[in-house]
Amino acid sequence: MVGKNVRERIFRRFVSTASAIVLLSVLVTVSRVQAQIVPGTGFRDPDVGDDFEDPEWEFIHNWPKSSREQDGQERQPFGYSRNGKWFESAKRGHPDYLKRIATPPGGLPGSKGALLMRSLYTGIPYAPSFKGNQDDFIIEGTSISVNYSPSVVVRVYLPPWDEWEDRTGTSFGFRAGVQALVEKKKKSRFPLFRRTSKQWETYWPGIFIQFNSKTDGHPQDSAVFIIRADERGQDVVGPMIHQTGWWTLGMSFTPDGRVHYYARPGVQNLRPSDHIASFWPYGYRCRTFNTFFFNIANRDDGKTWSTPWVIDDPYLYY
Repeated sequence: MVGKNVRERIFRRFVSTASAIVLLSVLVTVSRVQAQIVPGTGFRDPDVGDDFEDPEWEFIHNWPKSSREQDGQERQPFGYSRNGKWFESAKRGHPDYLKRIATPPGGLPGSKGALLMRSLYTGIPYAPSFKGNQDDFIIEGTSISVNYSPSVVVRVYLPPWDEWEDRTGTSFGFRAGVQALVEKKKKSRFPLFRRTSKQWETYWPGIFIQFNSKTDGHPQDSAVFIIRADERGQDVVGPMIHQTGWWTLGMSFTPDGRVHYYARPGVQNLRPSDHIASFWPYGYRCRTFNTFFFNIANRDDGKTWSTPWVIDDPYLYY
């Protein structure tokens, strides 16, 4: 017969082995979950986002806006929203027209307000460049590790095709500011003895919407998602857009350092099936999420306004 102490040791070993199997199963499940975190999963941070429900919502422009990217000029004080959630980009300024409007039909249930964004001078103020430029509209963000699986979601209203700027090219961008630790070589007079060190690198993955105009030879007016970027830093052509009206866009950032991109028509929450692509943009492994923002682009000719873009309920989740 097996003694009592031996039976107890066997039982404990059995429990330990069973626990290890359960733990391994859990780890495999977690690994699969990390591979695809649906944007909107978890806790919504009420401080990093906006629902535009306040009838007094207003953006103080403080003209003229900045255009450091084009001419090195940062024209302070920078613009800001009265609720303290949005601010002007020192690099590219802000959209020329920012106005709270009644939520277009088909929007989120109960939503009474959304934000209309348009631009005329997307480069240097009052000095058209006659080439494509873009403005930034930036949320007051927060630094958060990707170990918390942050994600961002926004509802975007695509107007009827005849209201788009009649130009084939990028019109809108939904982007994030993130950081990675990147190995870089230090400068030296002796190239063979250069040392490397890890430095924080900021980059800006995102989802763009490109208009394809029939005026430029396309069979019909349509649009397409452009994903920035793959491991080589190249933009990737995503799904075609044949349906205007409301869309839900999202990006998530997982502990393995990848960025995941999602989109679906309508205002319903995103699902795993709405996944477009996942990348380590530029070959970087994301470590920290800092903020998200929007780009409004046009031909910057001083007379043609951008497409009128409407957003609602952009928020950070983790």
